[in-house]
Amino acid sequence: MKRPVRPITAKYLQNAATFYLERYPSTAEGLRRVLNRRVSRAEMAQAPVIENVKQAIDAIVAKFVDAGVIDDRAFAQTKARALHRRGSSTRLTRQKLRFAGVDGDTLDKAMAGLDQELDTDPKQREWQAAVALARRRRLGPFRQKDRKEHRDRDLAAMARGGFEYQLAKKVIDAKDPDALDEDQ
Repeated sequence: MKRPVRPITAKYLQNAATFYLERYPSTAEGLRRVLNRRVSRAEMAQAPVIENVKQAIDAIVAKFVDAGVIDDRAFAQTKARALHRRGSSTRLTRQKLRFAGVDGDTLDKAMAGLDQELDTDPKQREWQAAVALARRRRLGPFRQKDRKEHRDRDLAAMARGGFEYQLAKKVIDAKDPDALDEDQ
C-alpha cells in the first residue's frame, strides 16, 4: 500500500529543516538545497505545493541563521579542521567547502584561521595533511610490505587527494615514518 502524499506547506518545510539540522551541520546554502530537493521530490510525486515556496524556504533559512543554528563561518572552520586532520589537501578542502555552500570570503577566512590555529604556514599545513593521508591510508613508509610494487598506486592515491606531485613523491619515498618528521 502506497503512503499518501503529504502537501508541502511552510510548517512541513520548517519541520523538515529542523529534522535535518538536528542530524547534520549545514550552511545556509546547504539547507536551502535540502529543502529545494524535498519540494522537487514532492512535485514529482504530484503533491500539492504552496505557491510561494521559494519565499518560504528563504524565510526558514533566514530564521535559522538569525537564531544562530546555522553559522557558515563556524561550519567552514570546523569542516576545514576535520578535513585537515583526515589528510585532505588545501585544494580538496576548498573544493569540498565550496560544494557545501561556503562563499569565497568565508572560505579564505577559514583557511587562514586553520593556519593560525595550527600555528603553521600553508606549506607546513599541506605537508602535515599529506603525512596524515599517508598514515591513514597506509601509503609509502606506512605500508608494511611491497612498497616498491605499490609506489605508483600510492602516488596516484596522493594525487587523488589533491597533493602536488613533488610533495606526494617526497612523502611516498620517505625511508620510514620517522623520516617524515625530520623532512618537513
